[in-house]
This record gives sequence, C-alpha cells and structure tokens, in this order.
Amino acid sequence: MFAAEAAGLAELAAADAVHVPHPVCYGTCEGTSYLICEWLHCGSAAADLLSAERFGQQLAALHKHTSEQYGWSRDNTIGATLQENTRDSDWCAFWRERRLGFQLELAARNGFTGRLQSSGAQLMDNLHVLLAGHKPQASLLHGDLWGGNWAADEQGMPVIFDPAVYYGDREADLAMTELFGGFPAEFYKAYNEIWPLDVAYPVRKTLYNLYHILNHANLFGGAYIAQAEMMIGRLLAEIT
Repeated sequence: MFAAEAAGLAELAAADAVHVPHPVCYGTCEGTSYLICEWLHCGSAAADLLSAERFGQQLAALHKHTSEQYGWSRDNTIGATLQENTRDSDWCAFWRERRLGFQLELAARNGFTGRLQSSGAQLMDNLHVLLAGHKPQASLLHGDLWGGNWAADEQGMPVIFDPAVYYGDREADLAMTELFGGFPAEFYKAYNEIWPLDVAYPVRKTLYNLYHILNHANLFGGAYIAQAEMMIGRLLAEIT
C-alpha cells in the first residue's frame, strides 16, 4: 500500500501542476510498515477562498496530463481496499470491470446481496447506455479527492495527498469533490474557466461517486448500502 502511494505521489509530482508532499522513503521495521514524506505546514484550505481558486486552476492543469489508456502501471488502494488499475483503451469496460464490478463482487463476498446485487447487475448490463458516446481523455487523477485530502501551505498554495492515482475521466475527480460536502464555489468556477464540464456531467457524477459509496459500504456497511442502492436506482431511471 505504501509503495503504491509513494509511486502515486511521484506520478502527481512529475506533472508539476499541484504540489504534493515528497515521498522520502518507505519500508518495514520490526513488522511495521511505514511511509515517510516531506513535512508541510498546512492550514484550513476550505477557509481560504484564494487557495480554492488556485486549486481549481491547478487541478485543471493536472488533468491536462494524459495517457493513451485508462488505468495505471500498478494497482493501488482506495482506502484499505485494493484498486485494480489494469490498463484498458475502453472507458466503459474499465469502469465496469475495474471499478463497479470489482466493488459489487466484493460486496457479494461481504454478504451484501439482494437488491444491491440485482439492481447492480442491471446497471452493469446497461452501463454502455449511460456512457454512450462518452470517450474522455485518460487524465491523471488524484483518485480520492474529497475535502480531507487537500489543504493549503503557509503561502496559501494548494497541496494534495493520500492519492489513489490512475488515469481516467477527469469528471471522476470532480465528482468526488462533491461527495462529502463539496469544495468552495471558487474552486469550481476556476476549474470551469479553464476546462468547462460537459452538460451530461451531473448524471455521470452519480455513476462515478457510486464507486466510492460502494467502497464505503464494503468498508463500513451500514447506511452506505442503502445509499448505494438509491444511487443505482437513480441511474437506472436515467436509462429507462
């Protein structure tokens, strides 16, 4: 997990768009794993609207770094869950197999069956309808971009950390920013001034955030199962 995180930080740093803590070293010591990164003094980014504006600009620049295929050179983790990144030239196939399919299979192994699996299977069968004609660039993504994974340093410059890096639809990163409370309006305004979002983004936002809610269901259970079922229902309503 730490080796993949260090590689992800290096991948983000190489893009030279948003600052990340430099990974110093990782390994094991007396049976304990560790990752040591550059220490950065950070404040509350959410309260700094100028930092949020800068972050919107810088994230758009990060997403301009692309690959020929979706995925990444190695698997990593999303939270404590394995995230498969086997490369694919078909975005719909990648999202079906490496993201939603993986989480639904894990949910079945965790005993979450019934409506979640039946409606999930229906969504998987019709995923091509939701993504019809959508062939996004394979952008470099943070992969787990909720409000707790960015901050601003003492100079007010944005910093991102704790990534789940891969190359995919930039909308997946933007969707995640809206999942747990959202980012400041200045962030979205700045991003859209550089690279406006497509009009169909609101529907795909639900599709992309379903991956994270399914992951939370697998990690924590509880209300996340019902939330995942509700999101699947909304997506199926878009198809019919």
